[in-house]
Amino acid sequence: CQHPGRFYDAIVVGAGIQGTFAAYHLAKRGQKTLLLEQFPLPHTRGSSHGQSRIIRTAYPQDYYTAMLGEAYRLWAELEEEAGTKLHRQTPMLVLGRKDNPAFQRFWDAMQRNHVPSEALTAESLAQRFPGIHLRGGEVAVCDHTAGILFADKAVKAGQDQFQRNGGTIRDGEKVHGILPGAVITVTTSQGQYRAKHLVVTAGAWANRLLAPLGLHLPLQPLRITVCYWRAKAGSPPGLLEKLPCFLGINLNGEKRDLYGLPAGEYPGLVKVCYHYGTPVDPDHPDQPGSSAPDLRILQDFVSKYLPGLEPEPAVQERCMYTNTPDEDFVLDRHPHFRNIAIGAGFSGHGFKFAPVVGKILCELSLGEEPSYDLVPFQISRFSSQLKAPCKPPN
Repeated sequence: CQHPGRFYDAIVVGAGIQGTFAAYHLAKRGQKTLLLEQFPLPHTRGSSHGQSRIIRTAYPQDYYTAMLGEAYRLWAELEEEAGTKLHRQTPMLVLGRKDNPAFQRFWDAMQRNHVPSEALTAESLAQRFPGIHLRGGEVAVCDHTAGILFADKAVKAGQDQFQRNGGTIRDGEKVHGILPGAVITVTTSQGQYRAKHLVVTAGAWANRLLAPLGLHLPLQPLRITVCYWRAKAGSPPGLLEKLPCFLGINLNGEKRDLYGLPAGEYPGLVKVCYHYGTPVDPDHPDQPGSSAPDLRILQDFVSKYLPGLEPEPAVQERCMYTNTPDEDFVLDRHPHFRNIAIGAGFSGHGFKFAPVVGKILCELSLGEEPSYDLVPFQISRFSSQLKAPCKPPN
């Protein structure tokens, strides 16, 4: 007979921030839940490590703004449960040219959704935040709801609360196969587990688990260069402390955005990154020279827009995005196995939404009506990517 310790109500594969919150919500709903992670925890192989992420209400798409009110509330709820500070409020500037349609979509959406904000000219920006230099025709909009999430602490707090609610974590245990059915069998490097419900939040490895289930999503893993910069000698006192979060929309002629966070990770350093990267095999992310193009973009940006910083980064790290073609998430049930929920393709902007994403994936896996309209996140938008379904087990 089946060993009682090997049967669960729900299994979640992937213990990054999205999987952690899916497991957290399942356990809070009284589901006996197993959270599986292929690497020993904590690790730096995925998309959830590091000490900081931006949280903001400024979004050009209303369907993201609609989720953020609950996201802020659930982050505060986890803070209270864990007794740990996970968030610091700080303004965020959206920077761009007035005549840039992408920038205008941000500003229009912020006004439409009544986001507490204000517009700043280059002159008023220079007075308030002297470390940022805009160029001709560029302006700023300030999102007063924004802040910084303490990423590593948030992942740990979510996992700790999951375990306090009766959940089980098994890390360093890679999933080798998923056999669908009314009861799903998950085979790992350590054995087999069975459950009525499954959530797949495997990041850059999602397709390796989904392909044998007849599904291949258009997911592109990207290696992201994360750089930290020091103030130049002789810079005005407090220059770094006065820098807010910022999001630069197509600044310096770039097709992609750039973003920055005030000093926090490393004392006396500022985090500035390019919101894109180099296609990569997630099992071999450190390809020689893969960060060089991104680094040149960042150096040029820093020299022009943040001239009080040294032109060379003091620290370089890597992260990983898993992008969809439209950079919207995948939040859906498997089209043929409805007790399998999938969260994927968070495209470098999913961390802030994790408490709500986890709730949605919990609802999907349990066969419930989701709390939000998930049309923008449905797998069917990639109709050409769907393969023939696997034959369910007898």
